Amino acid sequence: MTADENTPTPVEALTYEQAFAELEAVVAALERQEHPLEEALTLYARGQALLQHCRRLLEEAELKVQRLSGGTLEPFAADDEASAEGA
Repeated sequence: MTADENTPTPVEALTYEQAFAELEAVVAALERQEHPLEEALTLYARGQALLQHCRRLLEEAELKVQRLSGGTLEPFAADDEASAEGA
């Protein structure tokens, strides 16, 4: 939220962490079912925008990782790393 608590921050201005935290809050608010229909619809629309923004940021991060790794992504194998460290 901005200085005016009634005006939400534009979704595009949020970091991934901010958008994800707000998305979690929106989901929790909708699950409580305490809002009138119009307010619930507004919350739902905000949640959809937040979800799309998070997906877009993740896709951009994946593309950056691909560029940095030479165009291929290797699967993360935590078990392989743990066994290599123990050896």
